[in-house]
Amino acid sequence: MVTTAPAMTSDEITLVQTTFSKVLHIADTAADLFYNRLFELDPSVRPLFAEDISEQKKKLMATLKTVVFSLRQLETIVPAIQDLGQRHVRYRVEDKHYETVGAALLWALEQGLGADWTPDVKSAWVSAYTLVAKTMKDAAAVAKN
Repeated sequence: MVTTAPAMTSDEITLVQTTFSKVLHIADTAADLFYNRLFELDPSVRPLFAEDISEQKKKLMATLKTVVFSLRQLETIVPAIQDLGQRHVRYRVEDKHYETVGAALLWALEQGLGADWTPDVKSAWVSAYTLVAKTMKDAAAVAKN
């Protein structure tokens, strides 16, 4: 399965990778910001997670790191992203949740990056998230059929 999400430019990939390198220095805080915001934006998703989400936070940051630093070799990670999308069907993730997750992620990045969160950085992260979310949703749709 090939995603039809718009490709990212080289400059966008560079911005995402450079800014994520800064986020890695505050990985625990970034994960806390993300999940707190996610549950604030949509409390109905909280039951989709274990009570203790400390392991989930580590998985989130590890997955983001893998994806971000593989953006120049998408073909190497698309199968894993598709598998993740298919697994999320079993976790009862719906298409509408991807929008909320994206909003929480962008908000957490903005908080973590502060002055480094520029319009160009935001645009690059929107492109990256759109690519990943579309790939996951497309794979989920296949898994549901």
